[in-house]
Amino acid sequence: MKRIGAHVSASGGVYNAPLNAAKIGAKAFALFTKNQKQWKAKPLSEADIEKFKENCLREGFSADFILPHDAYLINLGSPEPESLEKSRAAFFEEMQRCGLLGLKYLNFHPGSHKKKLSDEECLVLIAESVNMALERTAGVTAVIENTAGQGGNVGYKFEHLAYLIDRVEDKERIGVCLDTCHTFAAGYDLRTAEVYEETMKQFAEIVGFEYLKGMHINDSKVELGSRKDRHHSIGKGLLGLETFKLIVNDPRLEEMPLILETIDETLWAEEIELLYSLISS
Repeated sequence: MKRIGAHVSASGGVYNAPLNAAKIGAKAFALFTKNQKQWKAKPLSEADIEKFKENCLREGFSADFILPHDAYLINLGSPEPESLEKSRAAFFEEMQRCGLLGLKYLNFHPGSHKKKLSDEECLVLIAESVNMALERTAGVTAVIENTAGQGGNVGYKFEHLAYLIDRVEDKERIGVCLDTCHTFAAGYDLRTAEVYEETMKQFAEIVGFEYLKGMHINDSKVELGSRKDRHHSIGKGLLGLETFKLIVNDPRLEEMPLILETIDETLWAEEIELLYSLISS
């Protein structure tokens, strides 16, 4: 089964996220477990944790289909020591929050060298950061999201993802999330069956499907290889509906969270319905 959902609001408490996902017909969801624009967060209460688990159970969401995302401030490859230290501490905390909620993944953007380091130097710092986080936590897998390559962001090449995985000591707790908009913006085409298969073949050979834990399903406002991160609604961008038809009919993508981060959340229920309608009977 395809598990299509969206990155829903957790406003008012994390326990609201599964309810918001259910309202739009989602079979998976993503959330922030804390304010994504702040370093610190109030600790999760026992009541909030229990309510979150109860709502997930009631709405039929297992941890396999929930892909929480870390805060945008975190930069695990920062060239600035103070920022790197704060980022690592915040990431450890977010891993712990996921564990308390009974979640098994934490999706993160790998990081940016801010044009002060080489790609490889930045990747070394990120791998160190992930290893430190995995040593200090248990049960939660760190899921690297590929990037568009905007600015100094690393992770836009499949080789970058493979480099990080190779240097993470606990291979059982590292994974990848592919974002369709980022993939396209980084120069990997997805628009026809032929180029889609070529891109997926590259991913399989360089990274490996055994590490794929989920996808972000977004159309793109920008051209192939633009290295800009500009999401669009499904079928309204330059990827087009054929890309998403290929995705929802790809047997390699069964039983993993396929998460919308498209720009108009009022369309999410409609987009989920549309994506399910593209599945061949």
